[in-house]
Amino acid sequence: MEEEKSCCRHKAKPRDPQELRQLQNRLKRMMGQLGGISKMLEDNRYCGDILVQVAAVESALQSFGYLVLQAHLETCVVEEIQKGNTQIVDEALELIKKLK
Repeated sequence: MEEEKSCCRHKAKPRDPQELRQLQNRLKRMMGQLGGISKMLEDNRYCGDILVQVAAVESALQSFGYLVLQAHLETCVVEEIQKGNTQIVDEALELIKKLK
């Protein structure tokens, strides 16, 4: 039977408090940028200016994803391989494809 994938899966070990704080700060910045884009729409700002901000948010989100992926590879994937679970490599490859 295939392992059920759900929203309730958790890491084996908690994230380092500093890593968690850095990720949360990045998310808050992106949410602020999205709010800024919303305000630009309300203010009927020039399309080009809005698109520049959209590109900035996309870039920030991509960087955020790569940081989470790096942590995943360095912790979860390594731990699973050490336990003999090499199927985790397939999952990691699928996650990498989704970040493109």
